[in-house]
Amino acid sequence: MLKNDAASPSSVDQLAPDGHPFELTELHNKAGMSVTLMDWGATWLSAILPLKGGEKRELLLGCQTPADYLRQRAYLGATVGRYANRIAKAQITVEGETFHLIANQGENQLHGGPEGFHTRRWKKVKQDEKQVTYQLFSPDGDQGFPGNLTVEAQYLLTEDNRLEIHYQAQVDKSCPVNLTNHAYFNLDGEGIDVRAHRLQLFADRYLPSGSDGLPIGGLESVERTGMDFRQAKTLARDFLKDRCQQRVKGYDHAYLLHRTCGATESPAAHLWSSDNQVQMSVYTTAPALQLYSGNSLSGAPARNGGSYANYTGVALESEFLPDSPNHPEWPQLDCWLKPGKVYHSTTVYHFIAL
Repeated sequence: MLKNDAASPSSVDQLAPDGHPFELTELHNKAGMSVTLMDWGATWLSAILPLKGGEKRELLLGCQTPADYLRQRAYLGATVGRYANRIAKAQITVEGETFHLIANQGENQLHGGPEGFHTRRWKKVKQDEKQVTYQLFSPDGDQGFPGNLTVEAQYLLTEDNRLEIHYQAQVDKSCPVNLTNHAYFNLDGEGIDVRAHRLQLFADRYLPSGSDGLPIGGLESVERTGMDFRQAKTLARDFLKDRCQQRVKGYDHAYLLHRTCGATESPAAHLWSSDNQVQMSVYTTAPALQLYSGNSLSGAPARNGGSYANYTGVALESEFLPDSPNHPEWPQLDCWLKPGKVYHSTTVYHFIAL
Protein backbone atom coordinates (compact mmCIF):
# COMPACT_ATOMS: atom_id res chain seq x y z
CA MET A 1 0.00 0.00 0.00
CA LEU A 2 1.28 3.45 -0.87
CA LYS A 3 0.13 6.94 -0.10
CA ASN A 4 1.20 10.35 -1.40
CA ASP A 5 0.56 13.55 0.47
CA ALA A 6 1.71 17.00 -0.50
CA ALA A 7 1.75 19.00 2.72
CA SER A 8 -1.16 21.44 2.49
CA PRO A 9 0.27 24.91 3.05
CA SER A 10 -1.91 27.29 5.02
CA SER A 11 0.92 29.79 5.33
CA VAL A 12 4.20 30.65 3.70
CA ASP A 13 5.97 28.90 6.58
CA GLN A 14 4.65 25.56 5.30
CA LEU A 15 6.20 25.97 1.88
CA ALA A 16 9.68 24.78 1.02
CA PRO A 17 12.30 27.44 0.19
CA ASP A 18 11.55 27.01 -3.52
CA GLY A 19 7.96 28.18 -2.90
CA HIS A 20 6.30 24.81 -3.48
CA PRO A 21 4.77 22.37 -0.98
CA PHE A 22 6.80 19.57 0.49
CA GLU A 23 5.77 16.20 -0.92
CA LEU A 24 5.47 13.29 1.48
CA THR A 25 5.27 9.60 0.55
CA GLU A 26 4.12 6.78 2.82
CA LEU A 27 5.10 3.16 2.27
CA HIS A 28 3.22 0.36 4.02
CA ASN A 29 3.62 -3.39 4.13
CA LYS A 30 1.24 -6.22 5.00
CA ALA A 31 2.90 -6.62 8.39
CA GLY A 32 1.55 -3.20 9.39
CA MET A 33 4.79 -1.24 9.32
CA SER A 34 4.80 2.22 7.76
CA VAL A 35 7.61 4.49 6.61
CA THR A 36 7.22 8.15 5.66
CA LEU A 37 9.61 10.00 3.35
CA MET A 38 9.92 13.55 2.01
CA ASP A 39 11.30 14.85 -1.28
CA TRP A 40 13.06 17.78 0.45
CA GLY A 41 16.45 16.36 1.37
CA ALA A 42 15.26 12.87 0.37
CA THR A 43 14.45 12.73 4.08
CA TRP A 44 13.28 9.74 6.12
CA LEU A 45 10.61 11.18 8.43
CA SER A 46 9.05 8.25 10.26
CA ALA A 47 9.25 4.50 10.95
CA ILE A 48 6.27 3.00 12.80
CA LEU A 49 6.48 -0.65 13.85
CA PRO A 50 3.65 -2.82 15.26
CA LEU A 51 4.74 -4.43 18.53
CA LYS A 52 3.85 -7.93 19.72
CA GLY A 53 1.19 -6.52 22.03
CA GLY A 54 -0.62 -4.84 19.14
CA GLU A 55 0.35 -1.23 19.80
CA LYS A 56 2.49 0.71 17.33
CA ARG A 57 5.73 2.52 18.14
CA GLU A 58 7.54 5.36 16.37
CA LEU A 59 11.22 4.42 16.13
CA LEU A 60 12.63 7.52 14.44
CA LEU A 61 13.20 11.04 15.69
CA GLY A 62 11.43 13.62 13.57
CA CYS A 63 9.77 17.03 13.47
CA GLN A 64 6.11 17.96 13.82
CA THR A 65 5.84 19.54 10.34
CA PRO A 66 7.96 19.39 7.17
CA ALA A 67 8.84 23.07 7.59
CA ASP A 68 10.36 22.31 11.00
CA TYR A 69 13.10 20.33 9.29
CA LEU A 70 14.42 23.64 7.96
CA ARG A 71 14.88 24.89 11.53
CA GLN A 72 17.26 22.22 12.76
CA ARG A 73 20.93 21.43 12.26
CA ALA A 74 20.90 17.81 13.38
CA TYR A 75 20.27 16.49 9.84
CA LEU A 76 17.26 14.52 11.13
CA GLY A 77 16.64 11.70 8.65
CA ALA A 78 18.28 13.58 5.77
CA THR A 79 20.27 12.22 2.88
CA VAL A 80 23.67 13.89 3.19
CA GLY A 81 26.28 14.40 0.46
CA ARG A 82 28.25 14.79 -1.67
CA TYR A 83 30.48 13.70 1.16
CA ALA A 84 29.02 12.60 4.48
CA ASN A 85 30.96 13.39 7.66
CA ARG A 86 33.91 15.77 7.84
CA ILE A 87 36.62 16.89 5.43
CA ALA A 88 39.55 18.61 7.14
CA LYS A 89 40.23 22.25 6.23
CA ALA A 90 37.48 21.91 3.61
CA GLN A 91 39.90 20.92 0.89
CA ILE A 92 40.71 17.92 -1.30
CA THR A 93 43.44 17.26 -3.84
CA VAL A 94 43.20 15.09 -6.93
CA GLU A 95 45.79 14.69 -9.69
CA GLY A 96 47.78 17.59 -8.28
CA GLU A 97 44.85 20.02 -8.22
CA THR A 98 43.48 21.28 -4.90
CA PHE A 99 39.78 22.07 -4.57
CA HIS A 100 38.65 24.41 -1.81
CA LEU A 101 35.25 23.32 -0.53
CA ILE A 102 32.76 25.50 1.30
CA ALA A 103 33.33 25.16 5.04
CA ASN A 104 30.39 24.94 7.42
CA GLN A 105 31.92 23.74 10.69
CA GLY A 106 34.78 26.03 11.56
CA GLU A 107 37.43 25.61 8.86
CA ASN A 108 36.12 22.15 7.97
CA GLN A 109 33.29 20.87 5.82
CA LEU A 110 30.57 18.68 7.36
CA HIS A 111 28.03 16.56 5.45
CA GLY A 112 28.59 18.16 2.06
CA GLY A 113 28.62 21.82 3.05
CA PRO A 114 26.09 24.47 4.11
CA GLU A 115 23.92 23.79 1.05
CA GLY A 116 24.50 20.07 0.83
CA PHE A 117 22.04 17.50 -0.46
CA HIS A 118 19.92 17.80 2.68
CA THR A 119 18.90 21.33 1.60
CA ARG A 120 17.61 20.40 -1.88
CA ARG A 121 14.37 19.22 -3.38
CA TRP A 122 14.98 15.82 -4.90
CA LYS A 123 12.96 14.77 -7.94
CA LYS A 124 10.80 11.68 -7.48
CA VAL A 125 11.58 9.56 -10.54
CA LYS A 126 10.04 6.20 -9.64
CA GLN A 127 7.39 4.99 -7.25
CA ASP A 128 5.26 1.92 -6.70
CA GLU A 129 3.64 0.16 -3.77
CA LYS A 130 7.01 -0.94 -2.34
CA GLN A 131 9.46 1.86 -3.00
CA VAL A 132 10.21 5.43 -3.94
CA THR A 133 13.30 6.67 -5.80
CA TYR A 134 14.58 10.24 -5.64
CA GLN A 135 17.08 11.83 -8.01
CA LEU A 136 19.26 14.93 -7.70
CA PHE A 137 21.63 16.74 -10.05
CA SER A 138 24.63 18.48 -8.48
CA PRO A 139 26.52 20.80 -10.89
CA ASP A 140 30.27 21.18 -11.23
CA GLY A 141 31.57 23.37 -8.39
CA ASP A 142 28.62 22.65 -6.10
CA GLN A 143 29.86 23.38 -2.54
CA GLY A 144 33.34 23.37 -4.09
CA PHE A 145 33.29 19.80 -5.40
CA PRO A 146 34.54 19.03 -8.92
CA GLY A 147 32.34 17.56 -11.64
CA ASN A 148 28.70 17.26 -12.54
CA LEU A 149 27.10 14.56 -10.42
CA THR A 150 23.78 12.74 -10.74
CA VAL A 151 22.63 10.75 -7.73
CA GLU A 152 19.67 8.51 -6.91
CA ALA A 153 18.40 7.34 -3.53
CA GLN A 154 15.90 4.49 -3.43
CA TYR A 155 13.91 3.58 -0.31
CA LEU A 156 12.35 0.11 -0.36
CA LEU A 157 10.14 -1.33 2.41
CA THR A 158 10.00 -5.12 2.45
CA GLU A 159 7.32 -7.40 3.86
CA ASP A 160 9.64 -8.47 6.71
CA ASN A 161 10.11 -4.87 7.97
CA ARG A 162 13.39 -4.00 6.31
CA LEU A 163 13.96 -0.52 4.98
CA GLU A 164 16.53 -0.85 2.22
CA ILE A 165 18.33 2.30 1.08
CA HIS A 166 20.13 2.04 -2.25
CA TYR A 167 22.35 4.85 -3.52
CA GLN A 168 23.98 5.25 -6.89
CA ALA A 169 25.87 8.14 -8.45
CA GLN A 170 27.87 9.11 -11.51
CA VAL A 171 30.27 12.00 -12.17
CA ASP A 172 32.12 13.48 -15.14
CA LYS A 173 35.22 14.47 -13.10
CA SER A 174 36.95 12.55 -10.33
CA CYS A 175 35.26 13.43 -7.05
CA PRO A 176 34.91 11.80 -3.62
CA VAL A 177 31.35 10.53 -3.05
CA ASN A 178 30.04 9.33 0.30
CA LEU A 179 26.27 9.17 0.76
CA THR A 180 24.35 8.23 3.88
CA ASN A 181 21.09 8.77 5.71
CA HIS A 182 21.30 10.62 9.02
CA ALA A 183 18.38 8.94 10.80
CA TYR A 184 18.25 9.08 14.60
CA PHE A 185 16.72 6.03 16.25
CA ASN A 186 15.04 5.63 19.60
CA LEU A 187 13.58 2.13 19.78
CA ASP A 188 11.87 2.95 23.10
CA GLY A 189 9.90 5.78 21.56
CA GLU A 190 10.49 9.51 21.70
CA GLY A 191 11.71 11.50 24.67
CA ILE A 192 13.57 8.66 26.41
CA ASP A 193 17.33 8.66 27.00
CA VAL A 194 18.76 6.43 24.28
CA ARG A 195 21.82 5.49 26.33
CA ALA A 196 19.79 2.68 27.92
CA HIS A 197 19.77 0.93 24.53
CA ARG A 198 22.09 -2.02 24.02
CA LEU A 199 24.39 -1.93 21.00
CA GLN A 200 26.56 -4.51 19.30
CA LEU A 201 29.00 -3.29 16.63
CA PHE A 202 31.03 -5.69 14.52
CA ALA A 203 34.23 -3.65 14.43
CA ASP A 204 37.68 -4.11 15.94
CA ARG A 205 39.00 -0.61 15.15
CA TYR A 206 37.78 2.96 15.34
CA LEU A 207 39.08 6.46 14.62
CA PRO A 208 39.79 8.61 17.70
CA SER A 209 38.66 12.18 17.14
CA GLY A 210 39.40 15.62 18.47
CA SER A 211 36.96 18.18 19.81
CA ASP A 212 36.21 19.24 16.22
CA GLY A 213 35.12 15.69 15.36
CA LEU A 214 38.02 15.14 12.97
CA PRO A 215 40.16 12.02 13.25
CA ILE A 216 43.34 12.24 15.31
CA GLY A 217 45.98 9.95 13.87
CA GLY A 218 45.01 6.56 12.54
CA LEU A 219 42.77 3.66 13.43
CA GLU A 220 43.08 2.20 16.93
CA SER A 221 41.92 -1.04 18.50
CA VAL A 222 38.76 -1.00 20.59
CA GLU A 223 40.38 -3.54 22.92
CA ARG A 224 40.24 -2.52 26.60
CA THR A 225 38.48 0.78 25.83
CA GLY A 226 34.98 2.13 26.24
CA MET A 227 34.74 2.11 22.45
CA ASP A 228 34.40 -1.69 22.37
CA PHE A 229 30.92 -2.84 21.32
CA ARG A 230 31.92 -6.25 19.98
CA GLN A 231 29.83 -7.73 22.76
CA ALA A 232 26.44 -6.12 23.30
CA LYS A 233 26.32 -3.49 26.06
CA THR A 234 24.37 -0.34 26.83
CA LEU A 235 25.59 2.98 25.49
CA ALA A 236 25.58 4.18 29.11
CA ARG A 237 27.93 1.50 30.43
CA ASP A 238 31.21 3.09 29.30
CA PHE A 239 29.86 6.50 28.41
CA LEU A 240 32.55 9.24 28.59
CA LYS A 241 35.09 6.67 29.80
CA ASP A 242 37.59 7.57 27.09
CA ARG A 243 39.33 10.88 26.42
CA CYS A 244 38.15 10.82 22.80
CA GLN A 245 34.56 10.55 24.05
CA GLN A 246 35.04 13.37 26.51
CA ARG A 247 36.25 15.68 23.74
CA VAL A 248 32.94 15.35 21.85
CA LYS A 249 30.62 14.74 24.86
CA GLY A 250 29.84 11.14 23.97
CA TYR A 251 30.12 8.81 21.02
CA ASP A 252 30.73 10.48 17.65
CA HIS A 253 33.22 8.10 16.08
CA ALA A 254 33.71 6.05 12.95
CA TYR A 255 34.18 2.28 13.22
CA LEU A 256 35.88 0.27 10.49
CA LEU A 257 33.62 -2.76 10.07
CA HIS A 258 34.74 -6.37 9.84
CA ARG A 259 35.38 -7.34 6.22
CA THR A 260 32.55 -9.87 6.46
CA CYS A 261 30.12 -6.98 7.05
CA GLY A 262 30.57 -5.55 3.56
CA ALA A 263 27.42 -7.16 2.24
CA THR A 264 23.76 -7.27 3.15
CA GLU A 265 24.00 -10.85 4.46
CA SER A 266 26.21 -10.20 7.51
CA PRO A 267 25.15 -7.62 10.12
CA ALA A 268 27.24 -4.57 10.87
CA ALA A 269 25.36 -3.78 14.10
CA HIS A 270 22.42 -4.69 16.31
CA LEU A 271 20.51 -2.23 18.51
CA TRP A 272 17.95 -3.17 21.19
CA SER A 273 15.40 -1.03 22.99
CA SER A 274 15.79 -0.83 26.76
CA ASP A 275 12.46 -2.64 27.24
CA ASN A 276 13.61 -5.43 24.89
CA GLN A 277 10.54 -5.11 22.69
CA VAL A 278 12.38 -3.96 19.55
CA GLN A 279 15.59 -4.97 17.79
CA MET A 280 17.13 -3.17 14.84
CA SER A 281 19.84 -4.85 12.76
CA VAL A 282 21.98 -2.87 10.33
CA TYR A 283 23.49 -4.28 7.15
CA THR A 284 25.64 -2.23 4.79
CA THR A 285 28.04 -2.42 1.89
CA ALA A 286 29.82 0.66 3.26
CA PRO A 287 33.16 0.08 5.02
CA ALA A 288 32.35 2.01 8.20
CA LEU A 289 29.62 3.08 10.61
CA GLN A 290 29.62 6.41 12.41
CA LEU A 291 28.18 5.97 15.90
CA TYR A 292 26.65 9.22 17.16
CA SER A 293 24.89 9.31 20.52
CA GLY A 294 23.04 12.58 19.88
CA ASN A 295 25.47 14.69 21.89
CA SER A 296 24.22 17.97 20.39
CA LEU A 297 20.54 17.21 19.77
CA SER A 298 19.34 19.74 22.32
CA GLY A 299 16.93 22.25 20.81
CA ALA A 300 16.11 20.30 17.63
CA PRO A 301 12.34 20.56 16.99
CA ALA A 302 10.54 17.38 18.08
CA ARG A 303 7.56 15.53 16.69
CA ASN A 304 5.44 16.51 19.72
CA GLY A 305 5.96 20.22 19.07
CA GLY A 306 8.61 20.64 21.74
CA SER A 307 12.30 20.04 21.30
CA TYR A 308 14.65 17.13 21.78
CA ALA A 309 17.23 16.86 24.53
CA ASN A 310 20.74 15.55 24.07
CA TYR A 311 21.03 11.75 24.00
CA THR A 312 17.43 11.08 22.95
CA GLY A 313 18.44 9.50 19.65
CA VAL A 314 21.33 7.47 18.26
CA ALA A 315 22.59 7.53 14.66
CA LEU A 316 24.38 4.67 12.92
CA GLU A 317 25.54 6.25 9.67
CA SER A 318 26.93 3.95 6.97
CA GLU A 319 29.79 5.61 5.11
CA PHE A 320 33.49 5.88 4.33
CA LEU A 321 35.75 6.87 7.18
CA PRO A 322 35.69 10.65 7.77
CA ASP A 323 38.24 12.75 5.88
CA SER A 324 39.01 9.74 3.67
CA PRO A 325 39.81 11.87 0.58
CA ASN A 326 42.87 13.08 2.48
CA HIS A 327 43.86 9.65 3.83
CA PRO A 328 44.45 7.19 0.98
CA GLU A 329 46.46 5.03 3.41
CA TRP A 330 43.37 3.92 5.32
CA PRO A 331 42.35 0.28 4.71
CA GLN A 332 39.08 0.68 2.84
CA LEU A 333 37.78 1.01 -0.69
CA ASP A 334 38.73 4.13 -2.64
CA CYS A 335 36.24 6.91 -1.90
CA TRP A 336 36.98 8.68 -5.19
CA LEU A 337 34.41 8.18 -7.93
CA LYS A 338 35.83 8.43 -11.44
CA PRO A 339 34.09 9.22 -14.74
CA GLY A 340 32.61 6.14 -16.36
CA LYS A 341 32.20 4.37 -13.01
CA VAL A 342 29.04 4.07 -10.91
CA TYR A 343 28.94 4.56 -7.14
CA HIS A 344 26.77 1.95 -5.46
CA SER A 345 26.02 1.75 -1.73
CA THR A 346 23.30 -0.15 0.12
CA THR A 347 22.24 0.01 3.76
CA VAL A 348 19.43 -2.02 5.30
CA TYR A 349 17.69 -1.36 8.62
CA HIS A 350 15.77 -4.44 9.76
CA PHE A 351 13.20 -3.84 12.51
CA ILE A 352 12.04 -6.79 14.61
CA ALA A 353 9.33 -6.84 17.28
CA LEU A 354 10.51 -9.18 20.04
